[in-house]
Amino acid sequence: MKEKSEATCSGTESDSKDQECSGGEHSEEAGKFPFTRGIHRDMYKHKLWTMRQYAGFGTAEETNKRYHYLLDGGTSGLSVAFDLPTQMGLDSDHPMANGEVGRAGVAIDSLEDMRRLFSGISLDEISTSMTINSTAAILLAMYISVADEQKVSRVSLRGTVQNDILKEYTARGTYIYPVEESLRLVSDLTVFCADELPGWNPISISGYHIREAGSSAAQEIAFTLANGIEYVDRFLKRGVALEKFAPRLSFFFAAHNDLFEEVAKFRAARKLWAQIMKTEYGASDRSCWLRFHTQTGGSTLTAQQPMNNTARVTIQAMAAVLGGTQSLHTNGFDEASNLPTTDTAKLALRTQQIIAYESGIASVPDPMAGSFYLEELTDRMVEVAQGYLDRITVLGGASKAIEFMQKEIATTAYVHQKNIEKGEKVVVGVNRFVEDKKKETFPETADYFELERSQCLNLKEVKAKRDKKKIEQACDDIRLAVRSGQNLMPFLIEAVKANVTLGEISKLLILEWGEYQP
Repeated sequence: MKEKSEATCSGTESDSKDQECSGGEHSEEAGKFPFTRGIHRDMYKHKLWTMRQYAGFGTAEETNKRYHYLLDGGTSGLSVAFDLPTQMGLDSDHPMANGEVGRAGVAIDSLEDMRRLFSGISLDEISTSMTINSTAAILLAMYISVADEQKVSRVSLRGTVQNDILKEYTARGTYIYPVEESLRLVSDLTVFCADELPGWNPISISGYHIREAGSSAAQEIAFTLANGIEYVDRFLKRGVALEKFAPRLSFFFAAHNDLFEEVAKFRAARKLWAQIMKTEYGASDRSCWLRFHTQTGGSTLTAQQPMNNTARVTIQAMAAVLGGTQSLHTNGFDEASNLPTTDTAKLALRTQQIIAYESGIASVPDPMAGSFYLEELTDRMVEVAQGYLDRITVLGGASKAIEFMQKEIATTAYVHQKNIEKGEKVVVGVNRFVEDKKKETFPETADYFELERSQCLNLKEVKAKRDKKKIEQACDDIRLAVRSGQNLMPFLIEAVKANVTLGEISKLLILEWGEYQP
């Protein structure tokens, strides 16, 4: 792009001057391959990122209240957090769910829960993200069923289901079935969406949990893109045309505290993915876009001096926006100790809104482009990440390199923790500028025991009202589909409409496939 003097670049009120100032001496332009500077020419000048606040706790009724609160406060998309039993395929009345129901998200056992979760919310008017993996197909089946009841066309549904099982084996652990069988479920869901839900993102390839497990920024990129390559190969083998699913692929990254490193990470990830898709698969420019959601780093939050987390979240959110994210969740400052209260959730949303409307960051595409430091960081990030990708390729791809990635993450996490303990890595309020713990205060938490009791009573009522013949037929149909290799999604939709529970479907699949043994 044409060079501009500092005097020219000082005029930020003019759109034309903003566009001229957006590149500096850097030759690549936003909106052009390989999209290092952003997937759109004007980025946020045309449309702001989606402010998608992650929320879910206790029962569907309680979470529904939070959704209405966030929507009234200006959030532009919903993001569902599910509790651990739901993630692991357990109903709330299962013995192993005792004490965990509603603790880390909302408990969803049946279609009735999903109805209550979205009560008063038209599914054709909002986009919904669901952070769920092993049981993703079941939860999406419930969401589709609610849409069907609302008479909402499946074509009009907008949102994302995470559906990224490979990172569960690598970094997080909420897996259920063996690798190959899990990948079949991922593919079934993706193929179904390509045919029936063209506006839905059937997978969000997640680096967030890889980073939260302790990886470096470069490892986060590399391992995430390696998983993405594996999924692309699997979908192609299923006979889905590249241009039918590739434009709907999305990604999910963490934003941590090193502002410049994080901005470089997002730029490097976009560049690498574009080059991979173009070189290896001959994809169109649109299919080379790396569209991503960002969440500020949960592992960076501290229980000590929790108000300090407001500064951390602000820096991280700025990094995500400067790096070109398509949607963003900002954590509440109290999340190191409990799920965020309504007040802290509002402050987290307001943080995004202040960045969007007051900071001026959104007025220029990739405002850091051309900085010698940032460009060097971006190039270095590409180089290191590519080295990891090459090693994973030699190992046979992501599904064969799980142990390798686990070891790399564990080693990095160990070194990081040792540096904190030795004081070489400063964490304000933890190993420097420490205060008396008696001064720390925390918001009151919900009565989770009462929430669990209420959830189990609701589930008992659902089971008591069911048609046993419909339940048996729906389960038989799933078994036959598993054995015959048919796409499971239509059968899962019919099963949840018959009030087969999430735990019952998961158990049925375990009986057919077995469980993953690390």
